[in-house]
Amino acid sequence: MSAIKEELKKRNQDLCELCNAEIASIAYTVSPKSDESIENQVAVCDVCMKATDDNNSGFHWRCVEGSIWSPYASVQALSFRILNQYKEEAWANDLISSVDLDENTIQWALSAFEVKDIHKDAFGNVLVTGDNVVLTQALNVKGTNFTASKGTVVKKIKLVHDNAEQIEGKINDQVIVILTKFVKKG
Repeated sequence: MSAIKEELKKRNQDLCELCNAEIASIAYTVSPKSDESIENQVAVCDVCMKATDDNNSGFHWRCVEGSIWSPYASVQALSFRILNQYKEEAWANDLISSVDLDENTIQWALSAFEVKDIHKDAFGNVLVTGDNVVLTQALNVKGTNFTASKGTVVKKIKLVHDNAEQIEGKINDQVIVILTKFVKKG
C-alpha cells in the first residue's frame, strides 16, 4: 500500500476501482508484484481496504460483480482473487464461471493462494537441495537388488519440486527417490 498517484486516481475518476462508490485513497499493489507501476496497482477506498482484512465481508464484495469487468488486469486479478475467497457462495461461483479472463491474469490472482512446497524430514526439519540426510529405517530399493540400511548417509540430496514428500539421492551409485518421512537431516 502506498500513496495514490494522480495517474492512478484518474484511471477511475478518483473512485475506488473495486466498489466504484467511494473516493480512492490507497494504491494497492496486487501481490506478488512489488513495484510501484500503476499497471500492478488498484486504486482502493478505505472501506474496501478495511474489508480485505475482514473475513466476514462477503456482502460488501458483491461490488466486484462490476469490477471484474474492468479493462485493467490488476483490477481483474484482485477482483478474481476476492471472488475466489467466496467461491462457495452461489453469486461468486456464478460470476467466476461467467467471466473469461486472460490465463495470466487468473494465474496472477490465484498466486496469493499458492503454498510453496516445503520438504521436511521425519522430524519436521526443513530440507534444501544439497543437504545430507540419514535413513531412519532400512529401505528396499525398487528396481535394484539391494536394501539401503538404516543409518545410511545420503549426501547432496535434490528436492523433487512437484512433490514435497520426495527427495532424490544417491545410494550405491544409484540415484533413487526417497520419501522424506524416512530421513533425518544429517
